[in-house]
Amino acid sequence: MKALLSRLINHESISAEEAKQILISISKGDYNQAQIASFLTVYMMRSITVNELQGFRDALLELCLAVDLQIYDPIDLCGTGGDGKDTFNISTLSSFITAGAGVAVAKHGNYGVSSACGSSNVLEALGVKFSNDKDHLKRAMETANICVLHAPLFHPAMKNVAPIRKALGIKTFFNMLGPMVNPSFPKHQMVGVFNLELLRLYNYLYQKTDKNYSIVHDLGGYDELSLTNNAKIATNQSELLFSPDDLDIKSITAESIFGGNTVKEATEIFESIISGKGSKAQNAVVCANAGLAIATAKQITHKEGFEYAKESLLSGKAKTCLTKLTAL
Repeated sequence: MKALLSRLINHESISAEEAKQILISISKGDYNQAQIASFLTVYMMRSITVNELQGFRDALLELCLAVDLQIYDPIDLCGTGGDGKDTFNISTLSSFITAGAGVAVAKHGNYGVSSACGSSNVLEALGVKFSNDKDHLKRAMETANICVLHAPLFHPAMKNVAPIRKALGIKTFFNMLGPMVNPSFPKHQMVGVFNLELLRLYNYLYQKTDKNYSIVHDLGGYDELSLTNNAKIATNQSELLFSPDDLDIKSITAESIFGGNTVKEATEIFESIISGKGSKAQNAVVCANAGLAIATAKQITHKEGFEYAKESLLSGKAKTCLTKLTAL
């Protein structure tokens, strides 16, 4: 590790295979906490290369507890986090709206590290039980059209990193990896990333797969469509600049999508929106994101997906999916 850190501090890069092996060694407990913290810190001060990101991804996918959900042909809606915007749980709400619209969802998520409330925090508060039991996950898909893949249950190799990430409390390259390492290996994915450089890296790596995907970076700095600004979207077919005008809706303010300062506040906002009591801005932003996911999975236009999303939210279908999931 000492030699590797010296290279990285000198702004050298490492190969995909070296990156893969370093994470495998971390998972085996070969390094102490100070060494791991130093390794994470280096990547806060220099850009990650596409080879490094690929190697880290390959290690986590090789070490994960895989679950086969291909029969349901699910999509995952997952953001990197780390955008520092403290919005409410947009991608998690969008996941239930997507499920309510008839598109199966395998939602990968974790507790918040750099935000007040991650997807797992709010889902746990709502009464969702996390499990890596395959029968439970299949029952969830068949009953609620959505299952939750709580990352620590599927990536036990990262138990040595979790307390260090929590102690640091800021984004690390594990934020970049989260959406890439869904243990169900979904063929469809909508990913939000926190900057344009990461969008390019993701797009390059995803082009080498058979994934059907949409990668989003909002130009206001969000890792999702915020509707406060235009956004860059890269898919396996094209790249485009999204504007709220594309969905015949107006731009909204950052304040209107604030997610609160505590898990309790975030959960109350979540329950309000999914129960059909959200503000116009809140409803618009979750339906815009869910609409893109639906469009990605169904291979229809974003505007058509947006209409499916609105119907799912306002008819109560999205809430029914949550109710069925928590009942399990």
